[in-house]
Amino acid sequence: MLGRTHRVPRVRVALSGRRRLIAMMAVTAAALTGGGSLPPVAAQVHGFGDAVREGLDRLVYEDQYPAALASTIGRDGRTHHFTAGVADVMTGATVPVDGQVRAGSNTKTFTATVVLQLVGEGRVTLDAPIEEYLPGLVRGEGIDGRRITVRQLLQHTSGLPNYTDYLDDITGKNRHTYFPPRTLLDMALKHKALFAPGTRWSYSNTNYLLAGMLIEKVTGRPVAEQIAKRVIDRIGLRHTYFPGVGDEGIREAHPQGYVAAKPGAPLEDITTMNPSWAWAAGQVISTPGDLNHLFTALLNGELLRPAQLAQMRTTVPVTGDAGTRYGIRYGLGVTSTPMSCGGLMWGHGGDIPGYGTRTGATDDGRAITIAVTADAPPTQQGPVDVLAVLDNALCG
Repeated sequence: MLGRTHRVPRVRVALSGRRRLIAMMAVTAAALTGGGSLPPVAAQVHGFGDAVREGLDRLVYEDQYPAALASTIGRDGRTHHFTAGVADVMTGATVPVDGQVRAGSNTKTFTATVVLQLVGEGRVTLDAPIEEYLPGLVRGEGIDGRRITVRQLLQHTSGLPNYTDYLDDITGKNRHTYFPPRTLLDMALKHKALFAPGTRWSYSNTNYLLAGMLIEKVTGRPVAEQIAKRVIDRIGLRHTYFPGVGDEGIREAHPQGYVAAKPGAPLEDITTMNPSWAWAAGQVISTPGDLNHLFTALLNGELLRPAQLAQMRTTVPVTGDAGTRYGIRYGLGVTSTPMSCGGLMWGHGGDIPGYGTRTGATDDGRAITIAVTADAPPTQQGPVDVLAVLDNALCG
């Protein structure tokens, strides 16, 4: 429900009661006057983890996100939750511990998992063309579904243009508009292919739009139901769901999500919106703790057979600055990133109006997810190096 918060015992507050009150009053004043960026606010820390705490403090104090949340699973298997900032800039409400957020493109991991389960059941072939399952649907300039495989969709090597590049004002006039999947696909197919299938890597939400359509065609059931039945319910993600048609809110305790028209502009509350445009590429709502559970369950083999898990973990280089800088590689709905202490952290991440999330999990059961309540920093500053925070936590 909107505005609901949790009261947690033994919460340590970074500021004294008087200083925290002053900070909260300043937050509210800035929001009411359209004063742009938020002032530093208190951080409430639950459990331990200096690296995580310091990282969240920087997200709030320096980048001025309204709130930051994190959940960790340590070497001892214990879970710890962290929060910083305020859940609502108008009221200064406490950030709910392990609150729900729009998980954005972490949805792709759910979708890829279902497709790979269908592969394990012999109902889908990874290297078969998508034409085999969606005949005549994938056609355009340089685009031919007979040449694009299921694997290439899941790995972003299809060359398909990204339909979200052509969406019109989803935080404004189309904020409450319902977009059917076919309408979204048509947006992409009006544009020419980026490259020949299998020759390069380029992130495109259109790939996972088609993966969702594939799931529905093969199973004869809605993708939301299949994600719930095959992933969410199977491993007991109690605070995760795929919103139904017309479901614009966030059901459980959550921080508000915000957007700014440009860096330094006043924050606008975007919590309530129609997420249909994200569909199988980004519609899931979850919590940092549940996302940790998802990735640890995947790595433990609880969701996929060994052969399909091996395919999921077969990666190609991610192009662009982030991929080159961090050595990120993309598998089938998951990413791998080298850690400073050796080994890889596996995860995904998601940016959707109002929220941003980053995830990382290791083969030995460690995990961390960080969420912030805007999909880009409200200030002119660049974002805090969240991958470094993940690395510090996992290697500490």
